[in-house]
Amino acid sequence: MKWTSTTILLLLCTALSYAQTTADFENFDLEPGEALNGSDGSGGFQSGNLFLPNSYNPDFNAWSGWAISASTDATTPGFMNDLSAITGSGYNSTTYAVSYASPQSVLVLQGAAAGGAVEGFYVTNGTYPYLSMLEGDGFAKKFGGESGDDPDFFLLTIKKYLGGELSTDSVNFYLADYRFEDNSQDYIVEDWTYVDLSTLGNADSLQFTMSSTDNGMFGMNTPAYFCMDDLMTTDMPVSTQRTELPAADLNVFPNPASGTWYAQWGSNQEVEARLMNISGQVLQTFRLMPGTNAIEALTLPAGIYVLQVHNANGYLTKKLFKTNF
Repeated sequence: MKWTSTTILLLLCTALSYAQTTADFENFDLEPGEALNGSDGSGGFQSGNLFLPNSYNPDFNAWSGWAISASTDATTPGFMNDLSAITGSGYNSTTYAVSYASPQSVLVLQGAAAGGAVEGFYVTNGTYPYLSMLEGDGFAKKFGGESGDDPDFFLLTIKKYLGGELSTDSVNFYLADYRFEDNSQDYIVEDWTYVDLSTLGNADSLQFTMSSTDNGMFGMNTPAYFCMDDLMTTDMPVSTQRTELPAADLNVFPNPASGTWYAQWGSNQEVEARLMNISGQVLQTFRLMPGTNAIEALTLPAGIYVLQVHNANGYLTKKLFKTNF
């Protein structure tokens, strides 16, 4: 590859001052079909730098908060199948987390991640809510109604706690959206999809709530479940405070790319940068210079990558896509 004066310097020897940990929930060593619903009375689950609280009622074999699952059942409807993802597996793995967020669920950042930023996670629908929205059941309506025109939605909202205060900022993700004028665009999420949480900034814990257009006398009729995998925490000193840099300063094209991404950095000051795979492994560290910078992708396998830049004033994260054609 021919380098120009505006081309980035790849693979510098010095690493960035913080690392990253991915909670992939594989540490529970579950076999396909197995699940943990908290019946052991442990009160929660630890993976990576996360603690996922669980509340279990032995009288009714009922749980809330979080469970850990390797269930593969993507076809059985009803609340008896509340520990399954509609994908039938985790994100490129066996095991994943399931949340029953009624009225909410919380995960706690621990260790090096406490007080730091969360980069993001993968999310999909549980089999129970997916089939409920798709077909309707004895408790909840079929999304879109019989005509398909009802503007239904199923929304996941994420906020952070920091220093005991719940943020007003939030990240919203639609697990189902039937509000389009063209019904062919209506959808219920059935794949693992990445949700970027970097805009929330530093956090001690995250709060998850769910809302739906299908509500009744006792609240939401749509089953309040979602599934999570590969949540990435940024491990850095608690005293480090970062804010998001202006998104307009960074433009990457083409995206997706098969050979080279070109990153336009709009600020007049260079910044530290790193390219990571979706598991949080740092592939390249370099300095992003003002102007156009080339990032080589030819040797990388197809998939999703994360470009993160930071300086003394803050940080910015950009999702990059690599294709083979």
